[in-house]
Amino acid sequence: MEYAPSTVFITGQAKPSKEDAISSVYNVFFVSFIVDIETDIIADATCNSVRNMTQDFIRSLLVGQNLATGIDAMVQDIQHRFFGLVQKTLIVALKDAHNRYMMVKKNIIQQNN
Repeated sequence: MEYAPSTVFITGQAKPSKEDAISSVYNVFFVSFIVDIETDIIADATCNSVRNMTQDFIRSLLVGQNLATGIDAMVQDIQHRFFGLVQKTLIVALKDAHNRYMMVKKNIIQQNN
């Protein structure tokens, strides 16, 4: 897959709880995004999960959302629609990715001025 020159790759991470099946496979849960820096829209998303269905569902919740201004809406969507054991971990990783994205965007803007 090819992405536009205006896109960036961002990853957020969080430590899964010991009760979550993912913790037996991975020490860290991550969610990664391809984001259009001009619009802040998530063009693609992935995460490390035990099941493909989990990854697909999380992707469906996040792709098309605005990573700069839509964080609260994405968190609400996750809380109301995603009831996997990794729900809280996903929210922490999403917020981490949001913070990283805002820092990257700020640096890019400063470089262009």
